[in-house]
Amino acid sequence: MIMDKSSRLDIPLEDQRQAWNRWNATVRAKAIGKITERHARIVDESIAKFGRTDLKLIEIGCGTGWLCERLQRYGKVTGVDLSDEVLQKAREKAPAIDYVAGDFMSLDLPAGAFDIAFTLDTLSHFADQAGFIARVARLLKPGGLLIVVTQNKPVLERWSAIPGPQPGQIRQWVDHRRLGELLGKDFRDVKITSTFPVGDQGMLRLVNSYKLNKLVNLFVGSERVDRMKERAMLGHSLIAHAIRRE
Repeated sequence: MIMDKSSRLDIPLEDQRQAWNRWNATVRAKAIGKITERHARIVDESIAKFGRTDLKLIEIGCGTGWLCERLQRYGKVTGVDLSDEVLQKAREKAPAIDYVAGDFMSLDLPAGAFDIAFTLDTLSHFADQAGFIARVARLLKPGGLLIVVTQNKPVLERWSAIPGPQPGQIRQWVDHRRLGELLGKDFRDVKITSTFPVGDQGMLRLVNSYKLNKLVNLFVGSERVDRMKERAMLGHSLIAHAIRRE
């Protein structure tokens, strides 16, 4: 049975703040999983293609600031997160990064100031997702790059390893069509793919069957099979690259 794993969307901001302070301190501060590590490499490689060290970068939903620290070599980094207690520790660790704590939708941030914006697993935690994307667009320079990594709704709802939402956290996953719609108003050249094929329910029980994949891998190769699944949007996460419209 496919389960709707969404949360309420009317969770008070203070409850969200406490939940993310707790989650970042107890989970993210201790480990970066292999899925997140791969996404970090994708973001890094995308920024490296600019060949610059004077970029202005902003991460929305930076958590403990671990990715902001990695990307300092490309220019000036701003990190934004609701987790004020966690960001205080991040400031002490990396004072050159401009960490801003609070509700992203109402923070005083400079419009049209950034070359690149990136956000990992943050879109799904906003009730007003269209407003979130529009807000990010206003922060970017015309022609600026946005990289969005977000959970893939039809896959994660068919993966028994993912439980329901944690108390205090908004969870509103999207599929690739919805993500494209959200980006289409303010961005051009939108390119979306997925990463890490998972799932064990519904059609994904067959698609990811160990016996079936073992047989197919003999003829095609496991890496090629995974890339095919990712292009078919059967991965754990969606990754979008988009350019701010002039």
